[in-house]
Amino acid sequence: MRIRLIAAGRMRRGVEHDLYEHYRQRLRWEVELREIDDRKTGGSNEREGEAILAAVPDGSVLVALDERGRDMASGALAKKIGAWRDTGISDLVFAIGGAEGLSDQVRQEADLLLAFGSATWPHLLVRGML
Repeated sequence: MRIRLIAAGRMRRGVEHDLYEHYRQRLRWEVELREIDDRKTGGSNEREGEAILAAVPDGSVLVALDERGRDMASGALAKKIGAWRDTGISDLVFAIGGAEGLSDQVRQEADLLLAFGSATWPHLLVRGML
């Protein structure tokens, strides 16, 4: 199973990048990070959403990280991912929005809306947490 993170904004070298790399290297599955450049979307939440959806491969399961999403324990999320893998899903995509969050269109297209609790986390930190 390939895991793709499609995230708004560009991550520079620093503690967030190091955290992401530390955990990415621990996974046995291929992980790809695709960043959506804010400058190319003009700061528009809708254009950012269109760019995120355009980067989702056909046949993928799309998980949108959203504060209004479902709060799942780590074990429950792992079981969900395992079930997707066992049914032959080859691409799992996690979408991480920018400061404005994800567009309505991305949330509607998602197979799962996932929250990391009721707190809102910085989008650069979420990459490592995920």
